[in-house]
Amino acid sequence: MANYSTTNVAGTTAVSTLLKSVYLQMAAALSITGLVAYFLSQSMDFWYFMSENPPLIWIILIAQIGVVVWLSARLNSMSISAATLLFILYSVLMGVTMTTIFMIYTAASIASTFFITAGMFFVMSIIGYVTRMDLSKVGSVLFMALIGIIIASVVNIFLESEMLYWIISYAGVIIFVGLTAYDTQKIKGMIAEYGAVDEVGYKLALFGALILYLDFINLFLFLLRIFGNRK
Repeated sequence: MANYSTTNVAGTTAVSTLLKSVYLQMAAALSITGLVAYFLSQSMDFWYFMSENPPLIWIILIAQIGVVVWLSARLNSMSISAATLLFILYSVLMGVTMTTIFMIYTAASIASTFFITAGMFFVMSIIGYVTRMDLSKVGSVLFMALIGIIIASVVNIFLESEMLYWIISYAGVIIFVGLTAYDTQKIKGMIAEYGAVDEVGYKLALFGALILYLDFINLFLFLLRIFGNRK
């Protein structure tokens, strides 16, 4: 009984410690992205450089995908320091691409949408943490729906349908609200199953931070399409 109690306490401590690390790393990454996007958007030299080198934005987008794929595939074999540096690099690259929202939307609507996103994210993450319902089936449905809106978004580049634009926007919000709860539960489960505060545990926390960071960013972008005031 004593051994079971000790193990149970250690597992609970690991969940608490590593989940705290998840949210701290996610918050740090969001801060880096926001600061990079804001300060670059204020630089005329940056806009001039980007306008003179149009292919650069595609290189940055491809680099972002490459960093996420590399980090996800090689996380187990790389050190926690290397994984953290890659996460920081991804946050910076995301900040560069996010500068475009300052060209399209007013600063006030960007700020208000950020706080709306933070509120919705917080509520859904709490739900994902405390619910006893297994959200794995919901997660599978949401993932398939995500693939659907990606395809629809590509199609709408050519159709330029305003109705489809709004359908995608609202569907995107619903999908990432649901994914926030699902991913929180999944991350909590992974950490609880591992149950140790060591380098592997912190790698799991970093991976969880990356997942929730992406949920937050995408939820924010879809909400911005709905609530953002264009210049």
